[in-house]
Amino acid sequence: MTAWTPPVRTLRDVLVDGERRLARAEVPSPRVDAELLLAHVLGVPRGRMFLSDPIDPADAMRFEALLVRRAARVPLQHLVGAAAFRHLTLEVGRGVFVPRPETEGVVELAIRALETDSEERLAVDLCTGSGAIALSLATEVPHSVVHAVEIEEAAHGWAEKNVAAYAAALSAVGSQVVLHRGDATTAHLGSLAALVGRVDVVVTNPPYIPDDAVPRDPEVAQYDPPRALYGGHDGLDVVRGIAVSAAALLRPGGVLVIEHSDAQGEDGGESGVPQVLREHGSWLDVVDHPDLAGRARTTTAVRA
Repeated sequence: MTAWTPPVRTLRDVLVDGERRLARAEVPSPRVDAELLLAHVLGVPRGRMFLSDPIDPADAMRFEALLVRRAARVPLQHLVGAAAFRHLTLEVGRGVFVPRPETEGVVELAIRALETDSEERLAVDLCTGSGAIALSLATEVPHSVVHAVEIEEAAHGWAEKNVAAYAAALSAVGSQVVLHRGDATTAHLGSLAALVGRVDVVVTNPPYIPDDAVPRDPEVAQYDPPRALYGGHDGLDVVRGIAVSAAALLRPGGVLVIEHSDAQGEDGGESGVPQVLREHGSWLDVVDHPDLAGRARTTTAVRA
């Protein structure tokens, strides 16, 4: 009698099982997340996995460990150590806000405003976090200088890592990213005082969640740093401060680009970012812009 041997498990077997378990845990994109975790374990691009191949037992154990943590709603980006954003791959982890696809549209508006005929293309990214916006601007708009401000020590550290990782790409297009540790609402009085009245574009994805609101996704509520999320009783305290700081930094005709929630656009009335800017008195052409889903998510304004 021959000894029984267990059937060989293939990549498809563990992937199907992983997707099923993540779906039970209510992970929003179980198939994609399972594929990305498995690709990370194997060290290959997601599209280069041959699902009929057998999986090495050691790889299966590593995948299982990651799957358990993802089912517990640890962010995918924390598990693989990186977040994709536009053409960038950014290092992220504890202490830094994970950049979201919605912010890519914010960057697009900022790029259009920064692509001027000026020899010096000067931008400021307030609340830079991982450096996603600043690095996107600097690498996609040649010969630009982007000053990026972040108050949190941990987040500033992640931004330093990412700027260093893209040093060669920045040099290739003649751009710079200059990091500053400080408060976005008073940057014009401190580290950016020399830039007052000179900046072409100020762009920001600030904290804008009201203090008494609880984000639906555990990945946000439990893992994104609170200081990157909450903005006072109506969520707009930091936005009000940035309206002052940006007005001081921008040259006349310079552009401010602010991300906000879908409840803080024109329909938000007094609790909307457009109204906050109009009340400030330094802004013209205040316009709200929808995202790809048609939700108001970004406001632009021109320095008077």
